[in-house]
Amino acid sequence: MLITLLFVALLAFYVAWNLGANDVANAMGTSVGSKAVTLKQALIIAGVLEFTGAVLFGHEVTETLATKIANPALFAATPQILVTGMVTVLISCGVWLQIATSRGLPVSSSHAVVGAIAGFSWVALGVGAIDWASIGLISIGWVLTPLISGAIAALFYSQIKHWILDQPNQVAQLQEWIPWLSTALLGVFGVIVLPSLTEPLTNFVIEQVGFTIPAYDIPLLTGAIAAIGLTIFSWRQLGDKGDKRDKGDKGEILPNPVERLFGRFQLLSACFVAFAHGSNDVGNAIAPLAAIVYINRTGSVPTDGLTIPLWILILGGAGIVGGLAVWGKKVIATIGENIIALQPSSGFCAELATATTILIASRLGLPVSTSHALVGGVVGIGLVQNIKSIKFQTLKGIAAAWLITIPVSALLSAAIFSIARILFV
Repeated sequence: MLITLLFVALLAFYVAWNLGANDVANAMGTSVGSKAVTLKQALIIAGVLEFTGAVLFGHEVTETLATKIANPALFAATPQILVTGMVTVLISCGVWLQIATSRGLPVSSSHAVVGAIAGFSWVALGVGAIDWASIGLISIGWVLTPLISGAIAALFYSQIKHWILDQPNQVAQLQEWIPWLSTALLGVFGVIVLPSLTEPLTNFVIEQVGFTIPAYDIPLLTGAIAAIGLTIFSWRQLGDKGDKRDKGDKGEILPNPVERLFGRFQLLSACFVAFAHGSNDVGNAIAPLAAIVYINRTGSVPTDGLTIPLWILILGGAGIVGGLAVWGKKVIATIGENIIALQPSSGFCAELATATTILIASRLGLPVSTSHALVGGVVGIGLVQNIKSIKFQTLKGIAAAWLITIPVSALLSAAIFSIARILFV
């Protein structure tokens, strides 16, 4: 039993490693490509915040995936079949993510998980075990996510280009826009991150102090204070006539004060992306492990109320950080350099559009992929700048990888599960 758990833990670490190399890398690609941060800085920022998000807040998504990833009732009489299926999910996802990363292609880990589940469920229980409605929603998401994100990014960037970048006095224009940019940044990302961050404080006020407040009051107050603080800080930075200048990857000076300030905004948005990604997507790697640990401990399949041990969250966070640091450079280059040339202003718009798309899709109940949204955002900016600046050859490879993610992971999972069931079950 110990050997089995050790093997499964190593598989989960392997998937988390590939998750970091692909998903996290594409999330940080725009920041590196625009020279808002260096590659080394991106690795440090993403490493710290991804790990923190995974360990502190990764349990909720992991619990959901571990209990909803396949219908537990169908496996109640045969928990060992579910264990075998979860192992094949880990192997299939890890292998596909590694193949995509080796080619520098950003793909969706969530879609790989869905495909792998569909593959083993089909073999184990028949075609009726697959949730075809979810597959249909994901297919719609393939089309809608990049289109929505591209449209939002184009709208954001066209306004910034018209009202700030194309004006004779860019600095004066930016000073007027800073409050709105600060509110947009902290509003969009705050809705994603702040409720989780402030939940312990809200619970303390309600339970210990005895003061009943609406759940979103503290996040709203925190976001408002942060937006005011960011506005004042940005005004002071923009008014600083000293010699402090930001440098890009190879020591280049960022071209002007406006782009330097957008670089700081983009750095902040990159921090939010990393934290949110760590708390959400780590479940793709460790949910199967959590389910297997539960089955081995209790002899039954998990339904709800699953407690995720801390060591599993740490394992997932460490795997993500390691994969990003060692294998993340190729996907970072694809997103940041091989679609269009990015500046901090355009990179900021791409990240803001990605976050906005994720929020809209979440409210509509549509499953989305960060990589799909980010690529769509970058392309949307390219259309505003100059359609000839878009490297369509790169996009062809990315689109092909998107389309085959679910079928490939499903076939891998079905094949591995078939072999494993013959040998071990």
